[in-house]
Amino acid sequence: MKYLTCFFVVLMASCSNAGKSIKVKGSDTEVNLAVSLAENFYKVHQDFSVAISGGGSGLGIASLLNGQTDIANSSRPLNAEELSLLKVKGVPIRTIIFAEDATAFIVHRDFPLDVIDIATLTKILSGQFKSWKPLTGQDIPISIYGRQSNSGTHSFISKKLNIQFSRDAKEMNGNAQIVEGIKHDRSGIGYVGAGYILHNAREQPVKVLKIMVKTGSTAISPLDVKAIAAGLYYFQRPLYQFIPVASWNKVAAFIAFEKSPAGQKIITTAGYYLIPTKP
Repeated sequence: MKYLTCFFVVLMASCSNAGKSIKVKGSDTEVNLAVSLAENFYKVHQDFSVAISGGGSGLGIASLLNGQTDIANSSRPLNAEELSLLKVKGVPIRTIIFAEDATAFIVHRDFPLDVIDIATLTKILSGQFKSWKPLTGQDIPISIYGRQSNSGTHSFISKKLNIQFSRDAKEMNGNAQIVEGIKHDRSGIGYVGAGYILHNAREQPVKVLKIMVKTGSTAISPLDVKAIAAGLYYFQRPLYQFIPVASWNKVAAFIAFEKSPAGQKIITTAGYYLIPTKP
C-alpha cells in the first residue's frame, strides 16, 4: 500500500456528505505521510471521507487554482507567479506548515564514498562533472535520477544549489522510481525524501550520502534526527499545506488531527520531522 507515489488515492467513503469529503492533492514527498494521517484520522472521524493523490507540488497548486482540491500539499513555498494567480482568481488561502523534511542523496549501496560536499554535488547535478573519476578514480559516466520540473523537490534542489539540472538527468515520477533506478545502477545518484528512506530503512538497497557544506566541515546525514532538530542539515525544508479559505471549515478537523499528539507521532513514525523549535 505504501510508496505508490505517482498517483495514489485513498478513499474512505462512508458518507455522501460533501461537507465532510476532503480532497488532498500535490507533493509526492508528502503523499505517503498524508495517507498515514488520513488512515488514522478516519479511525476517530468516520463521518469524513478523504481522497489523496500525488503528482507533485505543482499539480497540487494548479488544482488549488482551479478549485479542484481542499488541501494542496507542497514541498516548496508558493512562487511569485502562483501568488499572483491566486490573487487574480480571488482565491484566498491559509498556509499550514505541518512537518519538516530532509532531502536525501542516494547512491548504489556499493558506491565507494559515504560523504559528498556541496561544491561537488553542484558540479554533478549541473552536468559539469560527467564522470565519477574526479571523486572515485573510476571513469564511469554519472547517471542522475531526478524529478520533473513540476516537482517541489526539483525546485528545492535547484534553488539550494543555484543550478539548472543537467539535460542528461532522468526525470522520474517519484521516490519509488528513483530508488528502484539507483538500486540497479552503480553509477547512479538521485534525491528522495529522507522520510521515504527512514520509513523502511532496513530494506532500502541504497546508500544515503552524508553532506558536507564545505570540504573539511562536519558531514551530516539526513537521517540524523538531532541534526535536523537543530536545523543543521543543508537540504532540510518545511512541508506546506495550502488551503482555500472556503474549504477551511471542512478541513479544520483534519488539520487539528495533524497537530494532535497522535498526528505528531504519525509524522515522526513515518520518518519525517516535527517543526524545529526556534531558539
